[in-house]
Amino acid sequence: MKLKRYLLVTKPGIIFGNLIATVGGFLLASQGKPDWALLCATMLGLSLVVASGCAINNCIDRDIDSRMSRTRKRVLVTGAMSVRAAMAHGVVLGLLGFACLLAFTNLLTTACVLFGFIIYVGVYSLYMKRNSVYGTLVGSLSGAVPPVAGYVAASGRFDSGAAILLLMFCLWQMPHSYAIAIFRFEDYERANIPVLPVVRGVSAAKRQIVLYILAFAMATMLLVVGGYTGYGYLAVACATSVWWLKMALGGYKAATNDIVWARQVFVFSIVTITALSVMMALDSHAPVLAVL
Repeated sequence: MKLKRYLLVTKPGIIFGNLIATVGGFLLASQGKPDWALLCATMLGLSLVVASGCAINNCIDRDIDSRMSRTRKRVLVTGAMSVRAAMAHGVVLGLLGFACLLAFTNLLTTACVLFGFIIYVGVYSLYMKRNSVYGTLVGSLSGAVPPVAGYVAASGRFDSGAAILLLMFCLWQMPHSYAIAIFRFEDYERANIPVLPVVRGVSAAKRQIVLYILAFAMATMLLVVGGYTGYGYLAVACATSVWWLKMALGGYKAATNDIVWARQVFVFSIVTITALSVMMALDSHAPVLAVL
């Protein structure tokens, strides 16, 4: 049971989601010739750092978590684990993760992951989440780091492909996060977290969801335009983006239940990004242009 607490405080679901994106970015840059040992080292190092960030985030957010029905049973809220133990666990995991990345990948990959860690723990968790409606936007930067880190680990450089991945995953995070904030509206309101639906209303959040999905759809095309992916990826990108947009526009129907609708948008956001990560890996090409 004690080991289970140490696992739960790291939010395994978030780690798994980040790993899918990391593998997608890595195999995209590998162009069909992956270094499997390097991929394993990248996945291990990144997983440890993400686990560290989540553990430390749990320490920071324990007062907020106690007010939200979704999080009130977390181990730091219930007292099943002490803050001191969770913080020590997080620090150790972070040190091991960065050591792994530094030893087996490259300095640029380590720097990318460090950037994401600082944004998530230092900027988002400590300040922006509690104080600004733009916290979601800032948090999206850290959420977009895993595929970029995977790409940079395989390629050894930050080029236009890495920049496209950063843009894609930042844009994806926004409707994904706003959908959560809508169907968890009461939780966020109770915890006094200034997310867009709470501060400016659900209607404003719906508009932003549609606009961000449109922007995301255009960003996904850049991998094809740049020659990084082929027609298989293009077909999946078009199909998922169009369906996601259709689903988002459904939120304007008069009879729409906002909570049910937002859950559907959220679930399909995961389907979309998972499908694109898989297709990036399966349908990668040598790029036409890599200028950055």
